[in-house]
Amino acid sequence: MGRIDVFVAPRPNPALIRAMTIVNRIVMLHGVPGFRDLLPFNRLAGLRGVANVRHIDFPAADQQRLKACCGGGQATFITPNHPEFFTDWMIDKEIVSRVSPLAASWATHGVVNGLGRPMQKFWLANNLIAQIPGNNDAAKAHSVDWALKGHGVLLHPEGAVGWHGNYVGPLLPGAVEMGLEALQRGRETNKDFKAWVAPIVWKLAFTGNVERALAKECAYIEKSLKIEGAANGSLPERVYRIYSTLLSRDEQACGLTVEEGVPYAVRQQRVLAQLGRELAATIAAEPGLDMAELLREARRWLRDGKADADEQKRVRKLTETI
Repeated sequence: MGRIDVFVAPRPNPALIRAMTIVNRIVMLHGVPGFRDLLPFNRLAGLRGVANVRHIDFPAADQQRLKACCGGGQATFITPNHPEFFTDWMIDKEIVSRVSPLAASWATHGVVNGLGRPMQKFWLANNLIAQIPGNNDAAKAHSVDWALKGHGVLLHPEGAVGWHGNYVGPLLPGAVEMGLEALQRGRETNKDFKAWVAPIVWKLAFTGNVERALAKECAYIEKSLKIEGAANGSLPERVYRIYSTLLSRDEQACGLTVEEGVPYAVRQQRVLAQLGRELAATIAAEPGLDMAELLREARRWLRDGKADADEQKRVRKLTETI
């Protein structure tokens, strides 16, 4: 296997982690006071704050409750639930810096292992755990060991991010599995040992009118996806048209035809049902499995690695599409 698929245990460097917490707070989130609102400095992401998060409203009672779950004599698995890809890790890093500064964080193996040996060393020193698809046993074992030392383990939901600002998605099952293992091991020496799965839910809010900027972003997406004629209409209409067009492409790929006026949710379920049937037939799954269990079966099937490369590629593509 290449380096990207080989788990290497993190080697946390407390001094580097503290320094990167400050860099994250200023460069990635808040920006530099005095410069972040002045032209032309506010056009520079590092001075404005790359994510441009001006304020984090983290109530003291909530912060204290989370902090009380972290520390010696207990194991804690922190599971953020939010719809973002870059800003998520920056905000999560700020949160854990306040409650468990040496917490380990799961991240995609493409980041931890895939950017060359110097960057791998850097990320391991920042206590990142590489999530390697189909090969996470070593990462889970390390996570439990680290949690038993009294440090938190943060599990990013990037594998199942959904764009739903007011809807809380399911907990990650891996957090519960690791929590149970940590509890069993902790109780071997301490009958009062506790293991926690600590969900965190946060959401982003605009502090001003950003309609013009959102329209610009929308136009960029439409152009990138080659969706023509979508610029007319309100922002919600344009966003709906983007999703509807993408769904139409999936319907065509599945050989489905849809009558005009069928609701989006119904169309989406039809596509998922068709993809599910194809996936179940390919991996010879038991009939009647719900989609979540079918996907778990597919991941187990991929881990076993008994099929040829083309068949594995097909199953991986189906699961990603679903």
